[in-house]
Amino acid sequence: MPHILVAGKLHSAGLALLAEAQAQGFSHDYVEEISEPSYAGLMAGADALVIRTQPLSAATIARGERLRVVSRHGVGYDAVDLPALNARQIALTIIGDVNSVSVAEHAMMLMLAAAKRVNRANRAVRDPGQWGWRNLLEAREISGKRLLILGYGRAGRKLARMAAGFEMEVRAHDPWAERTGWPAGDVRPATDLLAALAWADFVSVHVPRGDRPALGPDEIAAMKPGAVLVNTARGGVVDEAALALALREGRIGAAGLDVFEDEPPQPDAPLLALDQVVFSPHIAGLTLDCAERMAVSSVRNVLDFFAGTIDRSLIVNADALQSQNVSVLR
Repeated sequence: MPHILVAGKLHSAGLALLAEAQAQGFSHDYVEEISEPSYAGLMAGADALVIRTQPLSAATIARGERLRVVSRHGVGYDAVDLPALNARQIALTIIGDVNSVSVAEHAMMLMLAAAKRVNRANRAVRDPGQWGWRNLLEAREISGKRLLILGYGRAGRKLARMAAGFEMEVRAHDPWAERTGWPAGDVRPATDLLAALAWADFVSVHVPRGDRPALGPDEIAAMKPGAVLVNTARGGVVDEAALALALREGRIGAAGLDVFEDEPPQPDAPLLALDQVVFSPHIAGLTLDCAERMAVSSVRNVLDFFAGTIDRSLIVNADALQSQNVSVLR
């Protein structure tokens, strides 16, 4: 029966599901450390891999001679060598809609914290000499302001509904959604990105990482003076050097960042010196509630894969496998 390798700490609900699977003949190894070397030596015996955020390189994939499915504990897979999986006809699965609420809430929190200049407000209380900061009136409201959502998927749509509660005017930029069918609702598509950036008081990023930053120097230069930028998507989606320069020069008012090009960022990273930026350590989707759902879903994908009942929409490379005459439901 299949042997499952779990790479990275898993919520107890996921471990409980693995324990139940033992009665069906499944076995497993569990490595809590999140690094590629920590699990690479166990790949030879694995029929399935449940993996957190650490890399999965072609070299490590080559060690898994029995490997048939990789289940990501999340929705992103930029650290996984997908061509190497396709070449071996190995399925890659992601979890379904289990973290969009957490991500949307976190984006809203960062928008509020950045707008209210929480770092400076906190310092004004802790340092008696800074109490007078309050009279500078740097804090801003978000109610009634304009929000541009870059990437109108599940998290973006949930954020739009939350923003509606603050009576924000919301638009979204998502060429893929425009081509495939714009979601129902009051949010209008913003086809021209540069014009939309000039329009928005707040910008929240929810797109995957591509070959170049979605918001590079030109896009950041197009943003409305004093705007607030929030990124809960992926490091590298926003050009950090261009963002730091715009913040230092006062062209952008504030930012909220949950993700970084280097994680953790280097201590001398320019953005870390700016107190108008609110940071969190890549935790937008890591609430206790969401961790439970992700653990269960990532393990369930493996069990369903071997049972031949997995939802095809959760298999990232289903089309590539079918083009090689590999059944994605087996």
